[in-house]
Amino acid sequence: MRPHVDVEIWSDVVCPWCYIGKRRFETAVAELADEIDVDIVFRPFQLDPTASPGKSAPVIDTYAKKFGGYERAREIIDHVTQIAAESGLHFRMDRALRANTLLAHRLLWLAETTGHQGALKERLLQAYFIDGLDIGDPDVLATCCADVGLDHDRTRAFLDSNDGLAEVRHELQNAAELDITAVPTYVFDSKWMVPGAQEPATFVEVLRSVVARRTANV
Repeated sequence: MRPHVDVEIWSDVVCPWCYIGKRRFETAVAELADEIDVDIVFRPFQLDPTASPGKSAPVIDTYAKKFGGYERAREIIDHVTQIAAESGLHFRMDRALRANTLLAHRLLWLAETTGHQGALKERLLQAYFIDGLDIGDPDVLATCCADVGLDHDRTRAFLDSNDGLAEVRHELQNAAELDITAVPTYVFDSKWMVPGAQEPATFVEVLRSVVARRTANV
């Protein structure tokens, strides 16, 4: 039997490096498909927990405010767009709408219980970085859920409730207790932490190292 590695990925759906890191990690997992089985769970992190719920704004406005002006904001956007393209991701951050991501994280928590989390994570990242959709809008989120096989009306009703809120806040607190201050951050077997959107070759090395360390401790 192939060895098995559990990976928790702490990330946000408005984080460009999280999307880039996701693609790079998927490349590594695919390379090791005949060698190591990998189970992935996405955990929540909010880049801007103070963002107003129910409101969105062009991402360039947010970046300009955070990084000291529109010229610097455009430089950052151009840079991450170029890096993303190297992983086959065609960002359209000229139309991306920055929004509070708590509702999205609640849906990802729900999707974990139904086996749809990986597909929904991809759909939400695509919605933000490519489609220009408002991922803080409950109706948009329910449609994204329907796109990956979840029931539209049930997920819309879920968002109107407080279901999953305490659980997501608990996981956000876990990130703080683990000293996770930037994303993406990868936690392997609940023991080893690797920050950043590493290159696929680095992820391959890390996964093999996790298995080797485990074997050495047997």
